[in-house]
Amino acid sequence: MAKPYKIPDFRKLYPEASEEVIAVLRMTERKMQYQEYDLKTERTVIDQKTQTVRIIPSREDSYERLLEQEVQFEGENQTEESVIRNMQLEQLYTALSLLSEDEQYLIRQLFFEERTERDLAEELKIYHNAVHKRKNRILKKLKNILENL
Repeated sequence: MAKPYKIPDFRKLYPEASEEVIAVLRMTERKMQYQEYDLKTERTVIDQKTQTVRIIPSREDSYERLLEQEVQFEGENQTEESVIRNMQLEQLYTALSLLSEDEQYLIRQLFFEERTERDLAEELKIYHNAVHKRKNRILKKLKNILENL
């Protein structure tokens, strides 16, 4: 890690370099120090007027130090769960595509558009019980399709 705020004398190191090159070297060195030191260390600021000490935490931290402090990370298995969920959704959409258009419409309205069976029955001009029976029959069909995928 670079020592904080100690920028080498590039004029002595590279006497033949132009001023533009020296300026770029200084700026690059300062950026490197910022990334290697300033972001990773906490600073203490003492207010002389109020005689208070304020600690400014680092903006960047290492994984190893956080583990030493026993910091719990949210969703460590999140990637695996996300992949499994995506695979299940893909299988579900494949199974839905194997249904007839009427069956797809009924499932889409009830589960994706969150409409009620009564509302859908009024639209289709059939009894509420008929919509309920169709839904159950389609869900059984979907279950069988998913088991065979």
